[in-house]
Amino acid sequence: MNKYKKNSGLSKFLLIVLPIVSVLSYAQKPVVIEGAVPNEAAKQEILNKAYMTYGHENVVDKIQVRTVAAPNGWSSNVSNMIGDDLKKVQQGQLSVRGTQVNLTGKITNPQEIQQTSARMQSLVPSNFKVNTQLTVNAAEQQIIDAALKNRIIEFESGSAVLAPSGIQILNEMAVALNKVGGKKVKIIGHTDSSGDGAKNLALSQERAAAVKNYLVSKSIAADSMSAEGLGSNRPVADNATPDGRKKNRRIEFEVL
Repeated sequence: MNKYKKNSGLSKFLLIVLPIVSVLSYAQKPVVIEGAVPNEAAKQEILNKAYMTYGHENVVDKIQVRTVAAPNGWSSNVSNMIGDDLKKVQQGQLSVRGTQVNLTGKITNPQEIQQTSARMQSLVPSNFKVNTQLTVNAAEQQIIDAALKNRIIEFESGSAVLAPSGIQILNEMAVALNKVGGKKVKIIGHTDSSGDGAKNLALSQERAAAVKNYLVSKSIAADSMSAEGLGSNRPVADNATPDGRKKNRRIEFEVL
């Protein structure tokens, strides 16, 4: 399950917890918080910390109260991790499933990577296992992210044919890619989990290739781009909901 949030200066960030709560933040988008918690008190504790950290107006609440088991003090430990350290992480995901914590994402200042990793471990008890995978968010990546604005490049249903809205976004992306000339960019296709996994993998590859081909037609050098399909292997939202599946059917651009 996932949560999403917004904060000025914040780009793509997801927090997941399980019971499970997830927070995903994008540049110029609200912070959305989704997931399942055992009671209303746990929900309010987590939300209140998010409101305090990001501002009430920047947080969208999609947390569900359901019959799920939680370790003692679990919601307090989750809320402890929502703070200024997370605001440094862009294009990130924090997932907390029981006592397993995973944090991935990008940080602008490379000197803060180790500091942030150590800080996250210090915020939870020793029985919580914290795994962090943080990398540097280079200026070129920030240019690409700002152009994409967390929008979904859409295709005709079940095909690799770009929809008009997708073409419009790619016209803007071509301008951004010209600004990062000299850098290699990987175009990554993703699908939701509906249907056959092998077909999804093939479709994601075809869509990534279609994006590359279109950008080549807009005078972006073919050898500056690569295309890869990952199918449904890296969801950023809950495939059990239509909105989640839509978010998972996406194209990403990674500056290498």
